Amino acid sequence: MANMETAYFAGGCFWCITPTFRELPGVQNVVSGYSGGEEADPSYEDVKYQRTGHRETIRIDYDPTRADFDRLMDIFLASVDPYDPDGQFIDRGFSYTLAIYYLSEAQRAAAEEKIRKLERDAGKPVYIRVEPFRSFWRAEEYHQDYYRKNPEAFRQELIDSGRMKVEN
Repeated sequence: MANMETAYFAGGCFWCITPTFRELPGVQNVVSGYSGGEEADPSYEDVKYQRTGHRETIRIDYDPTRADFDRLMDIFLASVDPYDPDGQFIDRGFSYTLAIYYLSEAQRAAAEEKIRKLERDAGKPVYIRVEPFRSFWRAEEYHQDYYRKNPEAFRQELIDSGRMKVEN
């Protein structure tokens, strides 16, 4: 697809935010991986245990005529807790903190404006880093589309993490 664009979002657990984007019309591909650190091709264990400076990140390849960057950011922001500086839900540590890795000045400006608006509306700081994209390392295959490969374990992960509330 010639007119595809790419976005990179670190939203805590990459398993947990993948399905939100995967089902969106215009999204061609969602890949789980790692961004932000210096180490080449880090392992999940090293990222999870805070040894590399990477964040769990997803790469979204999308058709901007069907799902633009602004829409992707809205979905991202609805999927995370932007007011938590130390991780997301039960996942704690740098590798689970939030970031938008921008590929262009337009993406940078759009991300910074969304964050400023969130801060104004909430009256408190938003903890989402906006950083230039440097590299992305694809996570191990078992992480790709985890929610499809392991639906029961994935649902339990959402419940255990606090991302999904279950009625008694």
